[in-house]
Amino acid sequence: MTSGPVLFSRFALPPNTLGYCGPEDIELLGEMITSGDASTGELRATATAFAGAWPYLELIGHSTGRDPLDTSVVEAYWIGNRLLDEIDVLMWGNATQERFRPRAGSSWSEIESAIQQGGVPNHAFHVFCAYPWVGLLKSGNLGPALQVLDSCRIRWGTVEGTVGSKLLVTSQPLRWDGTQLFLGSDRAEEVYPSVDPSVQPAAPGTIVALHWSSVCQPISIDQREQLRRNTDLHLAIVNGNTRSLAARMT
Repeated sequence: MTSGPVLFSRFALPPNTLGYCGPEDIELLGEMITSGDASTGELRATATAFAGAWPYLELIGHSTGRDPLDTSVVEAYWIGNRLLDEIDVLMWGNATQERFRPRAGSSWSEIESAIQQGGVPNHAFHVFCAYPWVGLLKSGNLGPALQVLDSCRIRWGTVEGTVGSKLLVTSQPLRWDGTQLFLGSDRAEEVYPSVDPSVQPAAPGTIVALHWSSVCQPISIDQREQLRRNTDLHLAIVNGNTRSLAARMT
């Protein structure tokens, strides 16, 4: 089984190398991948410097009696798993208010509403419900918002082949019709292999998880469905379609 620190790094390093998230010094995060060891204060401090991800890992870990860098906790945040069903809603709401309300300002009420509508402490919640980009789309200030949302979410795809040093992957892009966010038809995109050198380039037909312009790792069909479920849930929340989502999931 992949260690929690390595799993965390596979998903966290792609945006970090682009300067979007986490500490400026990425050497220790890369060291997590090669060593898989989060026992030292330096390595743990590197993970805690991800101000977006770490509070969710702490919450999931505290709620389920696990270390924040336990493999199952890290998987719950980036992909999703049964641990998300064990989260106490009151604790989840209180923790989010404590950590994000000062930064959220006037948008806090929307974050609080998302929790009340069934949002869970998964990366999809952070992208669609906590980040300001959806609000920018709704206000008509498109700019880079759609591209950032599509790149930042953990998306799934199928490897079709290689193009030079990159992989050719088909995936569903995020679309915006002026009022609703939704997943469009499959399109081909060129992405980098995993930042983890132990993850071999995936063969055609392999299902992979993607973050920004890189593959994170191959995933199972069950993991793909977890990603789809959490993506659908939080898209339904921001679109105001939670009733229709509940009907589809029952």
